Amino acid sequence: MNKTFSSTLVALLLTTGPLLAEVKLASPFTSHMVLQCEMKVPVWGSAEPGEPITVEFAGQKLSTTADADGKWNVKLKPMKASAEPRELVVTGNHQSPIENLKCEDVLVGEVWLASGQSNMDFSMSKKVKYFAGVTNEGAEIAAANYPLIRMFTGEAAKAFAPQANVGGEWKVCTPENAPAFSAVGYFFARDLQREIKVPVGVITEAFGASTAEAWIRREALARDLKLKPMLERFDAAVEHFRTNPPPVVAPPRSEDVSATNDIAASTNTAGSSTNTVTGRRRRGGGTPRDPVQDQHNATVLFNGMINPIIPFAIRGGIWYQGESIVDASKGGIELYPRVQATLIRDWRKRWGEGEFPFYIVQLAGQEAASNSPQVREAQATLLSLPNTGMAVATDIGERKNVHPKNKQDVGDRLSRIALAKVYGRKIEFSGPVYESMKVEGDSIRVNFSHADGLVARDGTLKWFTLAGADGKFVSAEAKIDGKTVIVSSPEISTPVAVRYAWVNFPDGGHLYNAAGLPAVQFRSDEPKFDLNQ
Repeated sequence: MNKTFSSTLVALLLTTGPLLAEVKLASPFTSHMVLQCEMKVPVWGSAEPGEPITVEFAGQKLSTTADADGKWNVKLKPMKASAEPRELVVTGNHQSPIENLKCEDVLVGEVWLASGQSNMDFSMSKKVKYFAGVTNEGAEIAAANYPLIRMFTGEAAKAFAPQANVGGEWKVCTPENAPAFSAVGYFFARDLQREIKVPVGVITEAFGASTAEAWIRREALARDLKLKPMLERFDAAVEHFRTNPPPVVAPPRSEDVSATNDIAASTNTAGSSTNTVTGRRRRGGGTPRDPVQDQHNATVLFNGMINPIIPFAIRGGIWYQGESIVDASKGGIELYPRVQATLIRDWRKRWGEGEFPFYIVQLAGQEAASNSPQVREAQATLLSLPNTGMAVATDIGERKNVHPKNKQDVGDRLSRIALAKVYGRKIEFSGPVYESMKVEGDSIRVNFSHADGLVARDGTLKWFTLAGADGKFVSAEAKIDGKTVIVSSPEISTPVAVRYAWVNFPDGGHLYNAAGLPAVQFRSDEPKFDLNQ
């Protein structure tokens, strides 16, 4: 048969007759991906209702039928980690006879979800995102040649209702691809992969200036009486916007504005006006913003960026968020522990993998109110939940920059937690943690866990304060004594309470252990948060 005629015939066959739904894989399934080892692996997608579907991978062949809504899914049996590049093939009755739907160069290993706001979205190179770029950027990118590390970066997407798809594709870690990688995600994966020696995949779903409630689904917020008002305010704002559409204006310049929002959130908001319906400030007044496109609003990022990747099999999640918290009139810091716990619990429920590991980055020190010790204290409440961990970054902040460039230490500290708690490595994964205090005359002795080899790396130990019965804290002298620290002040003869690093920006003079991990801020007069009532 003439080749030209054959091509024309195929084209005619594909463009005539009834229109049939194309067989598709869900968003996270692309070439170069990593599938989770030692767990059942859901594979899902869409097709013509009733269409038979076959999925083949690594010697497994599974069949199913698309349901009445055109959705289909199967579960691959648990597989051992493998660096062998293999194909995942999906076949349906109505596909082109020329080729099947294939994902090439698929590995099996450890998969982690990386989410949060701009410090997780922070790219390796400032050429990709102007606010980003890691310390020693050029050298780090040139050395980022790890073919067994892959990253899926979800495209920014906000929506009112849960979406089925999010843009993005898996990329192999090379110096050419690494500039656009999440820096925290990359350093976490690099340090992990060096140790466990199997493929590591990271799914990055992050958006600058986003609040935690933006990443939570509607049903989870609606059933909590203290969080439901967030949803009600959002719904009211959407209704107001839809019934009072703004005039058409020129689109903003094509640039990443999410980080700008983070910076604005951490500085004064002079010159801004407030939307009386949403309670949100907007810079310089101007045209009202569609509430659905505001990353501070409840559910919008869960709908646009998280729902499309559930239930892609993962080992656990890492989270870097907290600079954007609702204002005090709506619960503020006091409500954040509940929001954070709701997110973790509901994601675990939705994924259906049990209480998978969930590790956060406690905010770095910075002068802005967004990085206050109260915010860091609220973040630390997650440790009351099972299978959680916290990487402390108080010591690596920058005075005037909400986006510190030292993401290497952040990745190292997160990977240490995973290596110790998930992968069984006998390593220290935490800095000194306050356990108790004892008044000894005019001093207080502070006891710590994770306290082998206590040291003040900068020579002088700072940021300890004492208070007497009047509750007024003053600067104090601190001396290391074995696994404890003795704190005293000539101004306090009978101390009753002690604090450490209870300032926005503790610059130098930090307490570390022998592993080089910084002590967690604390106050002995710490309030107790109840995440359940």
